[in-house]
Amino acid sequence: MAGGTSVFHKDTIYVIGDSKTASNNPIMQQFNSYFIGLVIDRNSHRILEAECSSTISLTSKFVQSIFNGRSMMEVEEIISDIESRYFGASQKALIVAFKNAHIKYNQIING
Repeated sequence: MAGGTSVFHKDTIYVIGDSKTASNNPIMQQFNSYFIGLVIDRNSHRILEAECSSTISLTSKFVQSIFNGRSMMEVEEIISDIESRYFGASQKALIVAFKNAHIKYNQIING
């Protein structure tokens, strides 16, 4: 559950991916960057929770529906889902932020 109501077990890790989006995007004006936060089970690679910087809570809920329950190893499939389902102004930024989070995740699990 979002909003800090969940308790995450010891095999979960938290990864942030970030990117930039268009300067006229309200997200850039509010946060100066675009972020996606992912809670991942390092044993199964499953994304347990996802949240992104957004100005509308529905955006974050929709992004959660794309990521929650998916494997961090399904990179191309998740990107394809973003491209075919998410038509917000931050689509490219979301993809870049996810790729950034994936790189960090791989460094963590292979480090």
